Amino acid sequence: MPFDSIDRRILELLQDDGRMTNVDLAERVGLTAPPCLRRVRALEETGAIRGYHAEIDAATLGYPITVFAMVSLRSQAEHDLAAFEGHVGTIPEVRECHMLNGEIDFILKIVASDLKSFQDILMTHLTPAPNVASVKTSLTIRTAKALPGIPIRHT
Repeated sequence: MPFDSIDRRILELLQDDGRMTNVDLAERVGLTAPPCLRRVRALEETGAIRGYHAEIDAATLGYPITVFAMVSLRSQAEHDLAAFEGHVGTIPEVRECHMLNGEIDFILKIVASDLKSFQDILMTHLTPAPNVASVKTSLTIRTAKALPGIPIRHT
């Protein structure tokens, strides 16, 4: 679906503030409220807007540890990849799972309440999982940049 400059501005504004009222949004993009709402609904229906979320501070809610785990599998057959993806989907602390090309098959973003909890996740759920050949982990020291969404370019 082609997006015009108003659609892109709507996406940019909602990405920055998903709680913005339709009236405020309409004013900022130069529309009245009803056509603005129609555009937002169309963007939702096409899948350009997939949802609205609160940005939660992990440490405040008891998850100060963030670890990236690089997972290599023994087999890259589609059913083995899908089985691994299904398995990590059941682990609540795994917040992201990306399949990569190259030596590493997946990179996972994992949150934990402390190092022992992370070790339990690693030893109970990841390393013994079927088809896992190796898991290499890196603990984050600090996060310099973490922007949600994507850069929206205006044409």
